[in-house]
Formats: sequence, structure tokens, C-alpha cells
Amino acid sequence: MAPPSLIRQIGIIGTGKVARAMALAFGDHSAAPPMLWGRTHKSVEDAIAQIEQGVAANDLAALVKACDVTVIAVSDDAIAAVVETLAQAGPLDHAPLIFHVSGSSGTAILSALHGNGALMAAIHPAMTFTGDPHLEVARMAGACFAVTGSDPIATARGHALIQMLGGVSVDVAEAQRTLYHAALCHAANHLVTLIAGASGALRAAGADNPGDFLAPLVRAALENVLQRGIGALSGPVLRGDTGTIDAHLTAIEAGYPQMLAPYRAMMLATVEELERREPLADIANTQPWSGLHTRA
Repeated sequence: MAPPSLIRQIGIIGTGKVARAMALAFGDHSAAPPMLWGRTHKSVEDAIAQIEQGVAANDLAALVKACDVTVIAVSDDAIAAVVETLAQAGPLDHAPLIFHVSGSSGTAILSALHGNGALMAAIHPAMTFTGDPHLEVARMAGACFAVTGSDPIATARGHALIQMLGGVSVDVAEAQRTLYHAALCHAANHLVTLIAGASGALRAAGADNPGDFLAPLVRAALENVLQRGIGALSGPVLRGDTGTIDAHLTAIEAGYPQMLAPYRAMMLATVEELERREPLADIANTQPWSGLHTRA
């Protein structure tokens, strides 16, 4: 389906990082400035000032009736209350597309809107948002978006919107949304925790600029694992070097104990992943990492 060249009116519910990026991204494709609604008038004003476009909606009913596309970009816990309020707006004869950007939810949470005549979808950009809308709009071009539509028409419209932004649509089934989102959080959020911990340990070891050590190493490891999976692994766990690992645990406990539990957990997770990759008959006490379970 070819992307529409223009949206008549885009509505954005929310004023946080994702909401602002969505307002800016779709604003250039809307005949009218994006319409924003937030919990406070000041939050709406601040969002409009940052993206340098947009108008404030008086209330949610006015927004959903005026817009042919409405984006719900609020916290996961707030979606249900927003949907309930939108459902009270009554019939929507213009059949707008209403979608939320939560990763873990599908369209079930939007079901109250079905009787209003709206098309419903869950469209989640697989991207991290840090508060720079212009940078995030550029990052969304080429990024994957997980799409779950309430019906084929809603799904097709979702695909068209993503194509408009230069993104890549990937259909994710309703029942798999939570697992999909957990995988992304494991990769991105836990990576932040991992690197922050390693940086702290390096500082404790006397490296004033841990990023100088970690940047080339982590970038190379990331590129390798994306290409080769667990086959990119190197280091003492792969070699089964228990002496080195014991020395690591002792040094961490003495010099940076807050990294001890994460190090142990990741070491065991690595061992388990290696074992899953080997034939079951070859695992028992034959692989170099088989004795590492006792290091926990």
C-alpha cells in the first residue's frame, strides 16, 4: 500500500519524549499543525515550544473528533484511562486510526473504542527516546516498528504511516507483544545497566575515562554478536578458565562489590547459553565451561 502523502490532522495524546518525537515526525505530513493534549497546559506549551509546531487541544473528545490519526503516547499504566475517556466521545463517523505506542500491549487495551467506529492498532518504534525530538525523528527513519492491528485495514494504515516516516513495519501477533517487548528491554535497558556497572568498576580500578576503554571494545562486540550470535563470544567463560573467573570474583568483591551479583548472573547465563548450543550428550563434564556452575 502506497503511503498517504498527507494526514488531515494528527492528534498526539501525551507530552513526554515519545509524544514529542511523534508530533514532530508526523507534523510535516499533516495538513494542519499537530494537536496535542497533556495532563497540564504547561506540559503542552513546553512540548509545542520544543518542536516549534502544534496547537493545544481543549480536551480528549475534541482531539479525537478533529483528527483522522490519533497517537496515544502516555505511560503504559495510563493507556486504559485515556481509552475510557476517548470511548465516551461517542461515534466517530470519520473512522480515525487510533494507536498507542506501547511495546508490551496489543490492541486489546483499545477494545472499548471498537463501538465508536475507530480503527485500532498498536505501533511500537524499536528505538530509545532520550528527549531530543529532532534526533529521534532521524533515528526512526530506518528503524523497525512492531505493528499489531485490530483488523487488516488498521494494519495496512499502520504500515502506511510507518512508511511515511521511513521506518520498517514488522507485524507482531497480539499474543507475542509482551515477549517482543521483553526482548527489546533485555537488549537495550540491561545494556545500559551493564555498561554503567563496567564503567564504575573501571573507575574503581583507576581508569578516569572508562569510555575510552569500553567504546571500541563494546562496539566491536555488538557488531560481532549481531552478525554471529553466541559465536561471537570470547574470553574466560568460553575457555572455561576457572582460575581467571575466581580471581575476577575476588577482585570485584573487594573493589567494586555492586558488580558482583550482575557479573555472576551474566557468567552463568553465558554458560547456560553455551550449553544449549552443544549436543546434550556432549555437555556433561566434557565442555571447558562445565565446571563454571560452581563459581556462582
